[in-house]
Amino acid sequence: MKPVSELYKTVDQAFQRLHVGSEQFNPALESREIGRVKSVATGIAKVTGLPSVGYEELVKFPNGLYGIAFDLGETEVGVVLLGNYWQLQAGDEAERTGRVMDVPVGKELLGRVVNPLGEAMDDRGPINCLERLPIERPAAAIMDRMPVTEPLQTGIKVVDAMVPIGRGQRELILGDRQTGKTTIAVDTIINQRDQDVQCIYCAIGQRASAVAKVIADLEAHGAMAYTTVVVTEGNDPAGLTYIAPYAATSIAEYFMHQGKDVLIVYDDLTNHARAYREIALLLRRPPGREAFPGDIFYIHSRLLERATHLKQELGGGSLTALPIIETEAQNMAAYIPTNLISITDGQIYLSPKLFELGILPAVEVGRSVSRVGGKAQRKDYRKVASRLKLAYAQFEELENFARFGTRLDQSTKAQLEHGKRIRACLKQGEHELVPVDAQITLLEALGENRFDEVPLDEMHAAEQALYQSLLVDKNDG
Repeated sequence: MKPVSELYKTVDQAFQRLHVGSEQFNPALESREIGRVKSVATGIAKVTGLPSVGYEELVKFPNGLYGIAFDLGETEVGVVLLGNYWQLQAGDEAERTGRVMDVPVGKELLGRVVNPLGEAMDDRGPINCLERLPIERPAAAIMDRMPVTEPLQTGIKVVDAMVPIGRGQRELILGDRQTGKTTIAVDTIINQRDQDVQCIYCAIGQRASAVAKVIADLEAHGAMAYTTVVVTEGNDPAGLTYIAPYAATSIAEYFMHQGKDVLIVYDDLTNHARAYREIALLLRRPPGREAFPGDIFYIHSRLLERATHLKQELGGGSLTALPIIETEAQNMAAYIPTNLISITDGQIYLSPKLFELGILPAVEVGRSVSRVGGKAQRKDYRKVASRLKLAYAQFEELENFARFGTRLDQSTKAQLEHGKRIRACLKQGEHELVPVDAQITLLEALGENRFDEVPLDEMHAAEQALYQSLLVDKNDG
């Protein structure tokens, strides 16, 4: 038997060997959790061997492909793929990253065209942002919000007068296909020039030609200097289309928390809902109404709730959201339109009938409403716009009644003629934006019946003459 002193010496040598081994130990290698791809579908991968993966955690695949853990099962994980998945095969490695999906944010993104991953899609080189934010972030608490008190001028007469929008509001734009929904949103972005408003245009599953036209229009009017365009095209994977509006909102929130006023356009959430339905059905989630999953309301509400006006202690910035939705055959009672109408603070409804008649923008005043913007509307607007909206609504009712060939008295005929002048003055061409002072002058002239004696075919010339006289008066002043 060895003496006690030798036993102590043996134990001490063992501890020294353990210490040397611990210096060579690399904990990063041991902490990796790697699974295997079990199967691959259209934009979806089933992965086994990741027991500790969290919900919406990023999962890394070969060739730089990433995905988001979406369905956490007992034996396998459903992963939504965020890129070209054609080379991914069963048996490939899948590795946990330990972080959620995030996107680069910063001033470097202004004037750039990016995808939802923050990668440049223009030919101006890589984007070097110093900060990143998760795409899914909780909305501001109620106590951190301020009332909507400042207007966001669109430069569109019928919107600014009849359906005003406030900074921090969520105003839905809806209508059938090809009725001018995107034009209203793009004109609103163009009108923010020199207004110190940062703009984000999020194209969700759009045709490449349509996105190229929007970018060309923004560049032609100098709007790209304060605008970031986030793009997913129609042939992109459903996962990229799904995360696009969340990534764009995180980019917008960066500017909002800097104390800036921000405008974000989602064009359009119909494609977003369809992408989510595709993902849900591929993951075998139970379908509900119109085959959409039951949580489709939640994914849009948690997105649009992030639009707000922060209190001054948090910088006083605001995020105004203009989501766009496409209806079919003017059906506002369909599942997705009713969801978004209930989430937002009002809607601008575009009528295909007005569009066919050449009344552009084709805003149907009777179906359009703003539940917040009126409180943020300028006082001089409110003085003239309220009675003008009433007169226009009465005119529309009378016009429908007069189609039956009923004999009308002189006062009714005068009311009809006055309404026709209002409608003629509210017509506006694409990108022909009207400044605030010119709009107010025009509305006051309408309210005082100054145009009632002008022939309808000369209304445009009379309106331009009014603008010219206003410009002369301003220069003389």
